[in-house]
Amino acid sequence: MTDDFPSVAGVEHRFVDAGGLRIHVAEAGAGDPLVLLHGWPQHWYQWRGVIQRLADTRRVIVPDLRGFGWTDAPPGPVEPDVFVTDLIALLDALGIEQTDLVGHDWGGFTSLLLAARHPERFRKVVALSTPHPWFKLTPRLALEIWRAFYAVPLAAGVMERTPRLANWFIGREGVPAEDVAIYIDRLREPARAAATTRLYRSYLRTLLTAVKGGAEEPRTTVPLLLMIGENDQAVTPRLAEGFENFELLPGAGHFVCDTHAHLVADRVRSFL
Repeated sequence: MTDDFPSVAGVEHRFVDAGGLRIHVAEAGAGDPLVLLHGWPQHWYQWRGVIQRLADTRRVIVPDLRGFGWTDAPPGPVEPDVFVTDLIALLDALGIEQTDLVGHDWGGFTSLLLAARHPERFRKVVALSTPHPWFKLTPRLALEIWRAFYAVPLAAGVMERTPRLANWFIGREGVPAEDVAIYIDRLREPARAAATTRLYRSYLRTLLTAVKGGAEEPRTTVPLLLMIGENDQAVTPRLAEGFENFELLPGAGHFVCDTHAHLVADRVRSFL
């Protein structure tokens, strides 16, 4: 089965039954656990450069989220609340009581929710290229809502468009075409395209709740670091306002793990 996975030196693959969901997990290294969570339209492979730089001292555990990569894509909700439940079930299945956690995009937002809702399970958390759940919508931030334009066609349910939109979204940052193809190929499966549709419908609902001044997540005692690229077209650095520990990544766009893996790995190693 490993022949189906893109090759990354030192990475091994397995499937874990976590709460009834068959989750694909890529692993490398040994030592204290470090979980990495990907975003859209990607999967575990987005962390390849970071894995190779951190696996010398850490047991790096990189799952595919529900509906992505090689993890099952069953019917039902696909949203951060579900990702949180899946991740706790995965940690339980792996026998990991506490870990460090790094997430990008949807994985980043999920990581912050995990820190808020299950602080006893995480030592430190890094979130990349994502808003945080404690921001306050201000008139200045409202001017940045245009950045969410891509969510509308993804939520529309025209699934054959999903790979094309993903290709445009990630390819414009200079990620090599062969790497983009590795992400896009998984999205060509109807069940995974449908998972993207459900995920972005949840995003639009969350955005509407934020505009209306919806409920806020509880604060957490887990040490957090938020990082956003200065050229991120999807997530404005203004969303970091009020976040205690924030770092702007110079010269980086949204897909920082693909384009600036060395910088991400250095910052993560330093924070952890």
